[in-house]
Amino acid sequence: MQSNSKCTAKPFLKWAGGKAQLINQIRESLPAYLENAKDLIYVEPFIGSGALLFWFLRKFPNTKKVIINDINPDLYKAFCVIKGEPENLIKELTSLQSKYISLDDVKRKDFFLAKREEFNSRNLDSIKNSALLIFLNKTCYNGLYRVNSKGLFNVPFGQYKNPKICDVDTIRCDSEILQKVTILNGDYSETLKYLDSEKTFFYFDPPYKPISKSSSFNAYAADEFDDKEQERLRNFCKEIDSLGHYFLLSNSDLKNNDTENDYFDTLYKDFNIKRVKAKRSINSNSAKRGEIFELLISNFSLKTL
Repeated sequence: MQSNSKCTAKPFLKWAGGKAQLINQIRESLPAYLENAKDLIYVEPFIGSGALLFWFLRKFPNTKKVIINDINPDLYKAFCVIKGEPENLIKELTSLQSKYISLDDVKRKDFFLAKREEFNSRNLDSIKNSALLIFLNKTCYNGLYRVNSKGLFNVPFGQYKNPKICDVDTIRCDSEILQKVTILNGDYSETLKYLDSEKTFFYFDPPYKPISKSSSFNAYAADEFDDKEQERLRNFCKEIDSLGHYFLLSNSDLKNNDTENDYFDTLYKDFNIKRVKAKRSINSNSAKRGEIFELLISNFSLKTL
């Protein structure tokens, strides 16, 4: 295992909506108390690729307690395997990478489709399942994770010449930093059960409400995160606020496509809303990849643009 001084943990997956491009804006929006907080507790109920988690734990290495959660069972297994069995995962990924790189383009596609079918069998141990998740993520079209209504991964083959399927350094660094992290797989509201009396900081990165009919990338699970779910999350934020905890939540800015759309402004009217520029890196139309606005919503004061 690498030493802390040489270890830079970062996401092991490419993830639609990942927060790597938004970290600077989030950093500037964090509550001031975090800098001097003792016994800091950090909770991320929609972990995704973990971009903010890994940054946060580098920024605040003395964080006492960390709780992450995701409803996606494949993500949950992958985080657990990286935390507990990184070398076994590396061995499995190294084998997949060696086989894949040795093939020509036609055979690579056949290999990809066979591994996608194997992954969708849902009859794998955690190491194999996690290795295939990472393999598919690195070799599928645009690095997406998407499932259909039956929960089956259905992203087509991508045509990358030399994908880095096994990133040994990242896996080992992530494993090191995850040792202090409690990993959950369930509804985000369950995270409250793991808190004690200390003030806690929550960061929410839920499936975004699509800004247009063609921009929905929130199919990370078979169940849709619809308006009722957005409203339930708002109610959960109110509960967190009433308990004296801090939260920061990101979501899409529907005004990108419709300046009259006040859905989130109305939904979170009791809290602070800040619009920040973000880079859209995943879109089926390359011409539409670029800067858009996203929302940062909190129960503490945010600097405005």
